[in-house]
Amino acid sequence: MSDSRYDELVQLAGPVSRETFLRLSAFQATFEKWAARINLAAPSTIPELWSRHILDSAQLLPLAPNAIRWLDLGSGGGFPGAVLAVLLADRNGASITLVESNQKKASFLRNAIAGSSGSVVAKRIEGVWGEFEDAQIVTARALAPLSKLLGLAEPWLTAGATALFHKGRDYRREIEESRDAWQFSLVEHSSAIDAASVILEISDLKKR
Repeated sequence: MSDSRYDELVQLAGPVSRETFLRLSAFQATFEKWAARINLAAPSTIPELWSRHILDSAQLLPLAPNAIRWLDLGSGGGFPGAVLAVLLADRNGASITLVESNQKKASFLRNAIAGSSGSVVAKRIEGVWGEFEDAQIVTARALAPLSKLLGLAEPWLTAGATALFHKGRDYRREIEESRDAWQFSLVEHSSAIDAASVILEISDLKKR
């Protein structure tokens, strides 16, 4: 991997060791190998894997600079959870749990993040309610419309965790629809990767 990719990563994620960068590059190679056999991401996006998926995931890290207990819901191909699992190795005492019910994808994730700061739970999200009660940050990407996503994350968000959710160009409509059922504090962070996308930082969740 070139120095330009390392520089891109540091610019988005903050200080990253060379060792962690090499592990992230190894994750990319593992992803590409497994993606030839199982559906981990839209095939059209794989040629842009580094920017479209890996850097897009990495930009979450500086939004929660002090958080050490992370939870990723519906981890799928590992974005953002697997990327964060690798990057959090540079944050003392940090860890992330990836929740993915699809057994093939869970197997991929275990292989891809071995030796990192992450672990994988192969269950439906509803099946882990009541667990990981000390989660500080809950993440999800391309999982569900915001209103449904808030319902899935409710046990952690109502207990004090903060959500960092990737959302695309329809995010404003999703926010308005969500406010019919939920009250929450919201900060919108512009995506550094896609001008039409945002990271929604949500806290203080309550049902209406």
